[in-house]
Amino acid sequence: MIIRYTSPKVSEPAPKLWSNCIVCDGIAYIAGLTSRNADGVTIDGKDEYEQTKIIFAKHKALIEVAGGTMADFTKLTIFVTRIQNNNMVWKARAEFFEGNFPACSLVEVSNLGSPEIYVEIEGVAHIGKGVHQ
Repeated sequence: MIIRYTSPKVSEPAPKLWSNCIVCDGIAYIAGLTSRNADGVTIDGKDEYEQTKIIFAKHKALIEVAGGTMADFTKLTIFVTRIQNNNMVWKARAEFFEGNFPACSLVEVSNLGSPEIYVEIEGVAHIGKGVHQ
């Protein structure tokens, strides 16, 4: 069975577009999230560091409502528009993960929906399988 999870801390897309978090057979799939505010329009965070922290807070809210923790993440794909600022992304990531970090890809793209969005992150987690070290 596929179950969709939502959190009041993460704005949901309009119907019939996508799901932010679905779980199937204990594996959570979290859609590419940005630092858009609850109104779905406003971008929070002035730089990659701030935007990444906002995004990982959304990932945390969704994985917790699905019954997991940040330690359950096994794979992240991070899209950035300014790869020269990747150190800001890594700094923020270190505030949300410890021990074995998830496998990760960092990809530079030319655009992420609007010019003020610098980071988008999607993730896969295996609920209950993570170990805090």
